[in-house]
Amino acid sequence: MDKPLKTPPPYPIASVDHALRAATILQMEGGATVAQLAERLDVARSTAHRVLAMLVYRDFAVRGEDRVYRAGPVLELAVHSQSLVSRLRTAALPHLHRVVGLLDETTNLIVRTGDTVRFIASVECRQSLRVGNREGMVFPAHRTTTGLLMLAELSDDELEEVYAAERYRDRPADRPDLPRLRTELKRLRRNGFAVNKDRSERGLVAVGVPVRDQDGTALAGLSVSMPGVRYDPQRLRPLVATLEAAAQALGGEFGSPPPEDAEAATHEKRR
Repeated sequence: MDKPLKTPPPYPIASVDHALRAATILQMEGGATVAQLAERLDVARSTAHRVLAMLVYRDFAVRGEDRVYRAGPVLELAVHSQSLVSRLRTAALPHLHRVVGLLDETTNLIVRTGDTVRFIASVECRQSLRVGNREGMVFPAHRTTTGLLMLAELSDDELEEVYAAERYRDRPADRPDLPRLRTELKRLRRNGFAVNKDRSERGLVAVGVPVRDQDGTALAGLSVSMPGVRYDPQRLRPLVATLEAAAQALGGEFGSPPPEDAEAATHEKRR
């Protein structure tokens, strides 16, 4: 069943939110100093230092001699290497801000790991009714716009491996209908973009396109998310064109992956 649109809880605990976001940053991007984390969380350096100290105490982070905090033993980055995620996020942010400036809708950069996707960057729009920041969140790949686009890059055998029945022995309801999914992915390959209406969250519409490097390999997905009440199908084509221009500009900054990222990509295909 589709989840309701994610909104902040009515009584948020700021310190918990800061700690969770900090842990996500360290896990995805490889490390940060106190000053860098304070800027990302928009908090004072003293607050960032206290957050990091608690993460170190609980083994979610470690502090190096260079005073850079990195993911600790409790955190494991999945398939994507820290260097690729960090470079993707850094390169993508100006493009995300540009898309938000043009469309005034929340814009996201997403990577796939197995049967899930993770939001590695998110820029909110300025409208009062908007989809919130999704950075660090994880969703089932087949229920998200860019997740479907990245699944469409797989061969039938690779798709079968990702959704092997034995992996869902304890949660069979979470496994998608593969024949139906293959049919949908075939259509998405032709279109080159995807539209998600209430699929991942009720009340949300997302439109996404793949981000390809100079060799044509899909590195990530770029999407805009908006409340369903604001979605206008008549705007779809110009919206997709804006996303495609941004995705092409971002992907053009990436050539063949360095050895460690190529190894990670190979490992992903074998999963």
